[in-house]
Amino acid sequence: MPTPHTVAVIVGSLRKDSVSRKVARALEKLTPNLKFTEVEIGNLQLFNQDLEATPTPEWVSFKKQIKAADAVLFVTPEYNRGVPSPLKNAIDVGSRPYGDSAWNGKPGAVISVSPGGIGGFGANHHLRQSLVFLNVPTLSQEAYVGNAFSLFDANGDLINEATAEFLRSYGKSFSAWIEKVLAEERLAA
Repeated sequence: MPTPHTVAVIVGSLRKDSVSRKVARALEKLTPNLKFTEVEIGNLQLFNQDLEATPTPEWVSFKKQIKAADAVLFVTPEYNRGVPSPLKNAIDVGSRPYGDSAWNGKPGAVISVSPGGIGGFGANHHLRQSLVFLNVPTLSQEAYVGNAFSLFDANGDLINEATAEFLRSYGKSFSAWIEKVLAEERLAA
C-alpha cells in the first residue's frame, strides 16, 4: 500500500473547543488514505517585515511544517465576512520572505464553518483570494459547513450523517486533487 499523502491542517480558530477543529478531525476520520497533522498558528508572532532577517523559532518551525507536507487544508470560521486574524497572519508568515513561500505550488482545499446557515461563505472566498496569489492550486469544490454547533455531540464526534457523507465525498475529491497536482508537478520536473 502506498504511503499516504501528508496534509498540513490549518485551523483558523484558536478556541479550545473550536467547531472548525471538530470539522477538521471529522474529515480526518472520514479520509483514511491521507495523513493529517494540525499545524499550530496561535503561537506565531504578528507578521512584521523586520523579523524576516532573523525569523523567530515559531516562524521557522511553522514554515518547515508547511513545506514538509504534500498538501494543505484550511478549515476556518468566518469573522466579519473574512478570515480570522490568526489565519491571515499565518498565511503572511508562511509566504515570506518574498521568493521563499512555504505555500508555493502546494495543493490546497478550503472548508469554512459557521453556526449560521451560509457556512462562512465570506471567509471561504476571502481565503481563496490569498491562495490564488500565493500559487496554491486549490480544489475548486467549495465546502461550507453551516449550523455547525448542532453537528457534534458533547465528545466532539460528528453525529450528522448528511454532513459525514458530504465530508467523506469532499475527502475523496481532495485526495484525487492532491494526486493530480503532484502528478503534474512530477511531469513538469
